Amino acid sequence: MRAIELADVGRAYGERVALSGVTLAVEEGETLAVFGANGAGKTTLLRILASLLRPHRGEAKVLGHVLPKEGWAVRGKVGFLGHDPLLYRDLTARENLEFHARLHKVPFARVGELLEAVGLRARADDPVHTFSRGMIQRTAVCRAVLHSPELLLLDEPFAGLDPGAKAHVEPLLSGGTRVLISHDVDDGLAAADLVLGLRDGHVAFCERTATAEDVRALYA
Repeated sequence: MRAIELADVGRAYGERVALSGVTLAVEEGETLAVFGANGAGKTTLLRILASLLRPHRGEAKVLGHVLPKEGWAVRGKVGFLGHDPLLYRDLTARENLEFHARLHKVPFARVGELLEAVGLRARADDPVHTFSRGMIQRTAVCRAVLHSPELLLLDEPFAGLDPGAKAHVEPLLSGGTRVLISHDVDDGLAAADLVLGLRDGHVAFCERTATAEDVRALYA
C-alpha cells in the first residue's frame, strides 16, 4: 500500500501561495526527504500530511485515508515532530509523556524505556522549563514515537542536538515510513528513497535520483 499519495496539492494563506502543485507517491517503508530554503513550503506540506492544515486544492491520501475528511483516522497513526515540541513546560518529562501515553492507550512502561533510550532517565522528573534546547528536543522525539506510529513526519529532528544526543535519538527515528525535512544535504540524501525540492511553494524537482548539486541549487 502507498503510505502517501498527493495529487496537485496546494495551500494558500490569503493571497500568498504557500504550496502549489505537489504530486507524489511514497510507498510503505520509504523515506521522503524534503529540501528547500526558508519559506519554500516544507512545513506547510508536513502540516497537511499531519491533518493539521487543510489543502485548498488537490487530493491528499495518507495511510489509506483521504484528507481532510478522514483526518481523525490519520492522527493516531502519525508521529509529528515540528518546530514546536508540543510539551507542557511546567510538567516534567515523565508527566508529559504519560499524558500522551494516556491519549494513545500506551503502557507507562514505554515512557520509561524511551527516557532511558534518549539519556534522560536522571532528569525524567524535572520540569521541562529547566531543560536545555537539546533536552527538550529529545523529549519531543520521545513524544513523537511513543505510540509506535506508522508514519513519522519529521521537521529538522536533530536540531539542537550535539553528536552524543543525536546518537541516542537516531535509532528511534530510523526505519519505517518517514517524511524528513532537512537542511543537511548529505544526511538527508543518504536517508532518502524519494527527494522533493521546493522553491517558493512550487515543486522544483521530485526524483529518486536527485543529487547534492540539485539540492544545493535550491538555496542559491
